[in-house]
Amino acid sequence: MRPRTENDSLHTVLGLQSRNGPLAVLLKTILYGGIIVVFAGPLLAVLVGAFSKVPNPTKFSLFPHGFTLDNFNVAGHRGVYRYLLNSFVVVGFGLLLQMIVSVFASYALARKRFRGAAIVMLVVLATMMLPEEVVAIPLSVVLSDLPVFHVNLIGTYLGMILPLGAWGFSIIVMTEFMREVPMTLEGAARIDGAGELRVFWSVILPVCKPALGVISVFGFTMIWDQYLLPLIVAREPSQFTLPIALRTLRADDQVGIGVLLAAALLALLPSVIAFLLFQRQFTRGLSVEAVGR
Repeated sequence: MRPRTENDSLHTVLGLQSRNGPLAVLLKTILYGGIIVVFAGPLLAVLVGAFSKVPNPTKFSLFPHGFTLDNFNVAGHRGVYRYLLNSFVVVGFGLLLQMIVSVFASYALARKRFRGAAIVMLVVLATMMLPEEVVAIPLSVVLSDLPVFHVNLIGTYLGMILPLGAWGFSIIVMTEFMREVPMTLEGAARIDGAGELRVFWSVILPVCKPALGVISVFGFTMIWDQYLLPLIVAREPSQFTLPIALRTLRADDQVGIGVLLAAALLALLPSVIAFLLFQRQFTRGLSVEAVGR
């Protein structure tokens, strides 16, 4: 008897796959269809409902009926676009401040040796373990009387932006990425006469562009979805951000479900656009971090 070879095993597997082909295709179709319904169903409902007249909020339809833009007009009269502008102001300055703090803090933690570095990292990790509800009351007390300056930031945009400046996740991601940068690059730059700031700006930071893409996407999403912080700081309806506006619209009985879905679509689009803009750096940063591990 001829011994069984690797080609025979391969042909056997291919033969089984060919016999079970239609069944496998059917199972894959059912599985993929279920995944699409579970994950894409709510998004599709928002998209359809925002551009449709929805007389019955309990009835779901995959296709728009009575295409209209009235939902967005009513949302504008309800101040949604004002809330959208407030969200852009908070996320723009908040993300800029957060990235500045993250890169400088990560540079110190990753490239410098000093006493207490491990304690600093432990404190950064501890901030990620505390839920927002725990720090809500202490945060409101601090913002109402800012230490050293004794300034009340309640009711100001600065009160919504300043607490977002330091985020443990961004600092940890940048720190771990900067640690992987070879010391030879920094040493060569110093031999050429580069100073500390030049080494940071021209050597370390360009190599960390993938990590910057990662913290940009996650930071944008975190700040954009902030609900508790604007709720603590804002005192006037004109200072509300879009997440608070969604709650206000949901509690208003005179606002239809179509207007609410239009506001939800406006709240969804910026996060999607931000991911598309930073998609290349985001995926590259995740892959480089995974390979480095």
